[in-house]
Formats: sequence, structure tokens, C-alpha cells
Amino acid sequence: MIAGEIAVVERLQRLSSQGETRANERLRELQPLLGDDLRAVERNLLDVPGARDVHRGARHLLACGGKRLRPVCVLLAARLGRGVTPEAIELAIAAELVHNATLLHDDVVDDASSRRGVTAARLVYGNAISIFAGDWLLVDALRRVRRAAPPDVLERLLEVIDEMIVAESLQLERRGRLATSFDDWLAVATGKTAALFRWAMYAGARVGGLDRAQAALLERFGCELGLAYQAVDDVLDVAGDAGITGKALFTDLREGKGSLPVVLAVRSDPGIAASLVLEADASADRLAAAAARLASVGAVDEARAYAVARTAAAIDTLTPFAAGEARDTLAGIAYELSARLA
Repeated sequence: MIAGEIAVVERLQRLSSQGETRANERLRELQPLLGDDLRAVERNLLDVPGARDVHRGARHLLACGGKRLRPVCVLLAARLGRGVTPEAIELAIAAELVHNATLLHDDVVDDASSRRGVTAARLVYGNAISIFAGDWLLVDALRRVRRAAPPDVLERLLEVIDEMIVAESLQLERRGRLATSFDDWLAVATGKTAALFRWAMYAGARVGGLDRAQAALLERFGCELGLAYQAVDDVLDVAGDAGITGKALFTDLREGKGSLPVVLAVRSDPGIAASLVLEADASADRLAAAAARLASVGAVDEARAYAVARTAAAIDTLTPFAAGEARDTLAGIAYELSARLA
């Protein structure tokens, strides 16, 4: 652990009354530390042409905001080195564009009706436009990386996009099969979520002038952060507060996705799978019964413990870096994401 910090596991255990609301507040507090850098990213994200529906579809989602965690990771990784440059800003923008491209595509695949509290772009502009808007964001992201970074950063991003596509495909193949193995869950989470965090850290490290060993450590931080992030989202799907998360409980389960608590529950008791199959219009009693079954085998607590362990591992990778605002902020981001579970 970072010297002078309370062990992350102990800190998480003390957050019984803070949870998601406090985590979001803390993330908002962390972002201003980046000052003009993050504001420059935000301006560029909203500077999307509006002449055609494909551009309007992209801007519809970008304008909804979000935590902007991936750009923050790029900027902080760069600050661990020689600091934020115009090239780092471009890579931060690219990371968010890739993320939003996947969201536009996901909403079509999942028949989603809303995203970030507003009507999904696919319902405003149509499924085809939502797909094309996502494609356009990907192309824009790749162009930015090609202009701003050494060739290996672009090559890494191409590999990450490939990982993301394969992971999404695997998740689709497994849809409706609640007996998905933990290894399959890990493969999906690593490719779908952790890979882009990993790239964001690597990209920031490279333009920040850090050496290969340091960049590898930050890649590891990104991977661990991404796995913790996905585990937290999976727990909140079955045990969160929909009024705070903005997402209806059991959304993943109703879509037939094997989230982490479900995977762990079925691994513990294979006979539980049938009782966890939920219809899209499942009643409140049916949802409560599913929640009780998950709790009865300790699956939610086990998934929470996994998220905390991944958070601790992420923070531990930062130990070799010199103490300072950038390192402490990265540790704080990891910590607060898992604090959403408290």
C-alpha cells in the first residue's frame, strides 16, 4: 500500500453510510485538480459537427456527460511523468471517444431505452444512426491517436479495440446462459471494460515520457481498476439503489447476462440457476426472491470482496511512483469507485 494510507480494505469497510453518492461527490472533487486540461478535453468532446444525423447521434451521447474516468486516467498518467502536453489532451479525448462509441453500439445490441438518464440515441435517431455514430467516433479517435502519439500507442489501441469486440461477442454468445464460468466472466470483463482503462494508462505514460517498466506498472493499474469497476457495476445491478445509480435493478439479469454475483452464485450452487431466470417484466416479488437467493449463497458479498481485492491490487501498483498529487489522485479514484459498494 501507499505509505501513510490506511489499507484500502479497511477503509472500504468503514464506509457503511457513504456509498454511491459520496463516491460521485469525491470523483467530482478529484476532477478539478486537472484544471484546464480536463476542461480542454470536455470542450473538444462537445465540438462535434451537427450537420448530419450521424454527428448529432454522437453528440447526443457525449453531451450527457459522465465521469470521464478514461480521460482522467490518461492525464494523470502523463502527470506522473513530464506533465500534460497537447498530445496527452488528444489521447484523453480519444479514450473517451472509444468508450462512447462502445456505448452507442451496446445500446443497439441491448435494445436500451435510456443512457445516462436521457433517452438513448438509438430511440432518437434510429438504430442505424446509433451504429454509424459509434463508428464515426472510433475513426475520429484513431485519427487523433495517429497524430498525437508514437506508433506503438496506436497499435496498442487497435489491439484493445479487437479485444473489446471479441469480449462483446463472447458476452453475446453466453447471453441467457447463467451457468457462465468465472473464467468467461473474467475474459469479458478484461476485454470489455479493463482493456480501455489499461490503454488509457499506457497512452498517458508514453506521452508523459515514462519508461517501459513504469508504463507496464500503469497498464497493470488500469487493468485492475477496470476489473474492480466491472465488479462494482455487477454488484450494483443486483444490490444497488436504482434511485442513485440511475439503473433499474437486475437489468443485466433480465437481459440474460452473467454478472459476477450470478456467476459466483451458480458456481456455489448450480441448482440455483433456474431460480435466477428473470423475464423483462418480472414482478417486484420475483426480483426480491432472486435477490434473496443470491444473498443466501453469499454471492453478493463474494463479488464485493473481489472488487475490493482488485482495488487494493490497483493501488498497490502505484507504490513505486513518487508521492504527489497525480499518484494520490489515481489511488483516490480507485478507492472511491469501490466505495460505491458501501
